Amino acid sequence: MLRGVGSIQMCYVIVTARSLLWTLLTVVATVAVLSAILTPKWLIGPPRLKPSDNSTMMYSPSVGLYNRCTRSHGRQHCGPFSLHGLATDSEVFPGWWKAALVLLCIGLSIMAATVLSSVLSCCVQSIFRKSIFTVSGAAQTIAGIFYILGLVVYPAGWGAHRVQKLCGHDAAPFFPAECHLGWAFYSAVAGVGLTFVCAVLSVQAEVATSSDKVQYQIHQGRTLICLP
Repeated sequence: MLRGVGSIQMCYVIVTARSLLWTLLTVVATVAVLSAILTPKWLIGPPRLKPSDNSTMMYSPSVGLYNRCTRSHGRQHCGPFSLHGLATDSEVFPGWWKAALVLLCIGLSIMAATVLSSVLSCCVQSIFRKSIFTVSGAAQTIAGIFYILGLVVYPAGWGAHRVQKLCGHDAAPFFPAECHLGWAFYSAVAGVGLTFVCAVLSVQAEVATSSDKVQYQIHQGRTLICLP
């Protein structure tokens, strides 16, 4: 926290249990969504038999927001199918998945900014003349809304040709037919939940760092303040 005394700028480093918890959960929430976006385990296809070196192996193909995993020549191969980014043909990269990817990436970018602000919050109390906790908490709420929109839009793409090849011709929007949701989807859901928890904790972190105990430590002349 920065405070001015005459022409001298005093810097106070304030760490409380609630502010530390808020920072850690902000990092965890961001990593959970990032790993979900990067991992091709959103939809898991039904088990299939694949010949491999004079034997037959059972495997389950999977697909993510923009990448997929298949087995060929006895090995698993994972890679993006969005070879031209968002300009990739919708038969290959469903339009609803493009929208979901954009929404999730916007939310992730906002959360990445709040990771930085949460780390700086131990020594910077305000930003744009507003409490850094209030600004960060509002940003996390906005990020959570973008996440929710992305997760709601994603199943609308299950009727695409790519999904029908993986899950069966009965696949339709919001109905994955023979497929089931993979751990990456649940990681994204967990990240969304933690994002809103972080938004609530930001209020508690502000209360903790501006408490009477903190003010007392400041008046005692301490620049490094750690409180439970």
